[in-house]
Amino acid sequence: MAEGIRNQLGRPNLDLLTILVRESAQNSWDARLSDHDGPVDYRIDLRTVGPAHRAAWAELLSKGAPLPAHLPLRETLKRPTIRLMAISDRGTGGLGGPTRADKAVTKDLDFVSFVRNIGAPRDRALGGGTYGFGKGIFYLISEPGTILLHTRCRVDGRLETRLMGCALWKNYIAQTADGERPYTGRHWWGDVSGDVVEPLIGEAADAMAKRLGLEAFAPDETGTTVIVLDPSLEEREPPVAAEYLAETIAWHLWPKMLETVDGVPPMRFSVNCDGNEYAVPDPRRTRPLNLFVAAYEMMKGAQGKRLKCFNPKRELGDLGLVKRVAPPFEATGASRMVGIENLVHHVCLMRPAELVVTYRPGPKPPTEYQSYVGVFRGVEEMDKVYAAAEPPTHDAWNPQSLEYPESTYVNSTFRRIGEELNGLLELGGNVRPGSARIALGAASTRFASLLGGAWGTGGATDYGKPGDTRTPPTDFGSGPDDTGSTGSSSGGDPQGGTDPDTSPPEGGQGTEGGTIDQGGDGSVAGARGAGGGDFKGAGGSNSGNGHGPTRRPRVEYVSEPYFAERSDTPVLVQEFRLPVAGAQRVRIDLAVAITGAGRETEPPLGADRPELVGWEDVSGRLFGAPTYVIEGGDGAIWRAIVRPAPDTMTEIEVLVEAVGR
Repeated sequence: MAEGIRNQLGRPNLDLLTILVRESAQNSWDARLSDHDGPVDYRIDLRTVGPAHRAAWAELLSKGAPLPAHLPLRETLKRPTIRLMAISDRGTGGLGGPTRADKAVTKDLDFVSFVRNIGAPRDRALGGGTYGFGKGIFYLISEPGTILLHTRCRVDGRLETRLMGCALWKNYIAQTADGERPYTGRHWWGDVSGDVVEPLIGEAADAMAKRLGLEAFAPDETGTTVIVLDPSLEEREPPVAAEYLAETIAWHLWPKMLETVDGVPPMRFSVNCDGNEYAVPDPRRTRPLNLFVAAYEMMKGAQGKRLKCFNPKRELGDLGLVKRVAPPFEATGASRMVGIENLVHHVCLMRPAELVVTYRPGPKPPTEYQSYVGVFRGVEEMDKVYAAAEPPTHDAWNPQSLEYPESTYVNSTFRRIGEELNGLLELGGNVRPGSARIALGAASTRFASLLGGAWGTGGATDYGKPGDTRTPPTDFGSGPDDTGSTGSSSGGDPQGGTDPDTSPPEGGQGTEGGTIDQGGDGSVAGARGAGGGDFKGAGGSNSGNGHGPTRRPRVEYVSEPYFAERSDTPVLVQEFRLPVAGAQRVRIDLAVAITGAGRETEPPLGADRPELVGWEDVSGRLFGAPTYVIEGGDGAIWRAIVRPAPDTMTEIEVLVEAVGR
């Protein structure tokens, strides 16, 4: 039987622990009480059987167990350490109804569907499960294929506790007094007084649960706890497995963690290992799940779009898309399991039950700093179609498994989503002359070649060495070939190639500048490069005293503009030094580069504009003043922190001037 269950699962893309989380949570959600005010509580506990309870476990499960050749349970019970995994839910109805399949003539079939029958279809409209094969995951996770079922339900209006051991292993033939006899590989422990093994019920169940060290139910509480004996953690140590399970819950069940209109989430989740809690990540505060939350809320709101199949005509579901600029995130084992590394460009598919089916990848964004996500939820009328397209693990929609027209509906769903993604990413256009020549939406990770820098009023920007004493030019030039020309790098040249119509001024005083187009919700630009200028009143010109050139304030850029986060907000960061000694005032000049129309410092009415967040020193302290006085010459690295405007190309210029003594 266990081999049959494993074969029914096929070759899933997900590991067994992930399937366990998905399937057990679906079971818990489908078992929720309709009259329960609070959320469904779902919990996973990893623990070791204590010395006080080992004898009870051995007594209960060793009695009547097959030989190790037919079921490896006895070997497990002999080990010095017996580990358990308990998956429990509360706020659910428990496993009620008849306890024998031959007596199951009512609609309440929870117990027999879970314990006696395998492969039963779902019996709840718009439920998460479909086949019932997911119940077999508990046995597959257990090394000896053995679980203990502890449940409380209502029977004829009264509360009833039930406790039963179950095993699912290979079928075999054993020698008995009457000759050879075939066995199915299914075993039960409980009340053996009748012709069929029944669960312990009522006081007998409560007494045995106490002997085994199981958590008792509260007086009016119903629900189910499935205890997996000797769980396979897939070569993870228990604490590592607990952390992985917590992350897996967040990635696959985050829609159930979001508060509803009454401020209460549909489900609450917790993970514990040997008495230590492992926090389940908050999807609103965890990248990139926070983007999926934003897309989900857009999907449910006025900005959501209803997707349709045109032939045959059918409404399919609702889609929300979100595009953001953000630095790459650090992938985890749980994110990699769903195919998401450090760049997110996926659409989360779900049915009306709002349990994640899969993350379907879309076209990769043009840069590592641009992300987009979507959430698609099928309409209730399509639930049976999408459910029928799922494999037993519920982690995909396979149109090839359906007949017409259902296959067309699923294919049309993917086609409509693809069309919406193309519209989201199709920006077109070119960057203005004098900037990096990178088409909107077509920039690459070589944006690093575009460095910020510009001459400012009474100041200069340079990439020379700290302490350079070269004589500055006498004034700002006006022609394309003189020292006032604008030097720009070409699109992807890390060496900062020159524009055909311009060249940097002699002596290295020009800068490599340009616009970086992110093509998303914000973009970074290197500042416009420029030639030298005469610095009046701040030691910028020759003093005429015969002592040679005077060192003038200037900015030395030590990195390219790059994306980062501050307080969960994407920002642009420009690092710089002030190599010349003395007090100097820095300020920022921000503008939006307009395709084919130069730059714009004043946005249209109601539009966002790039903003300076502040000046950050090497220790991370942030100074929010629009200008700030810095003592130069000590080699300290400072950062200009900028909040970009959505869907724009942002130009950054750091300007400096000497502070009079």
